[in-house]
Amino acid sequence: MSISDSLRQQVIEEANYRCEYCKTSSRLTGTPLVMEHILPRSQGGSDDRSNLAASCYRCNEFKGVKTDAPDPETGQLAPLFNPRTQEWRDHFAWINGGTHVIGVTPTGRATVIALRLNNENMVEARSLWIEFSWHPPVDEQ
Repeated sequence: MSISDSLRQQVIEEANYRCEYCKTSSRLTGTPLVMEHILPRSQGGSDDRSNLAASCYRCNEFKGVKTDAPDPETGQLAPLFNPRTQEWRDHFAWINGGTHVIGVTPTGRATVIALRLNNENMVEARSLWIEFSWHPPVDEQ
């Protein structure tokens, strides 16, 4: 099955042209967002809107086929963040002026680690975007 251009555009527009995991704007990076299957196709996931998220290449690659990961605080497996059924601000927060994202729930903490949301390159880019007031997204604070 293939994702239609109109569905792809709908997902991206609803995400406000930002990765639904790290909140990086494709307009800042100049890199198009890709369709992330929340439940991977290899595990029975579909191309339905309810299973698709707008994702940057980096988050898409780091997530891969993962659906859960260890919570670094408890060591217990926690489900990764699901942008279709969960609110970002319930699971994550910006710290250090917006250069870093932290998980405030087991799901958030597991997702931060599994998707490497604070990798060196992103933290450096965020610090530059902050200088121009382009980051963090105002609606996610």
